[in-house]
Amino acid sequence: MRAVAARVTEAAVTVDGEVVGAIGEPGLLVLLGVHVEDTQSQAEKMARKLHELRILRDEQSCATTRAPLLVVSQFTLYGDTRKGRRPSWTAAARPERAQELVSAVVAELRARDARVETGRFGAMMSVHSVNDGPFTVLIEV
Repeated sequence: MRAVAARVTEAAVTVDGEVVGAIGEPGLLVLLGVHVEDTQSQAEKMARKLHELRILRDEQSCATTRAPLLVVSQFTLYGDTRKGRRPSWTAAARPERAQELVSAVVAELRARDARVETGRFGAMMSVHSVNDGPFTVLIEV
């Protein structure tokens, strides 16, 4: 499982002109990709890492500040561009499995009392963010 977590001052996801998820205060925008071999255990580890990682201002985490997270499924994080001119998507989980594990990450975050907004799985989404820093990290579990 792979995530790109960006510290933001605000972020929103729009589908067909409708805002489906938004955070209007400092927190994390998380683009989340699921590998074909990922498991429930990795979803739990990813949720814990996202919640407790000290990348907010003053080395704080979402766990310590109750900062919100906007989680957006992003299968393209597993695009392989090493050969040719077209990415290969063979490492990305099939949509059904990816949706299950993205939902598991969100559920685990919420079980930790995190404030979580989401995009809409499988939809063509417009993502707006105002990066803070900018501060962006790649997380793999």
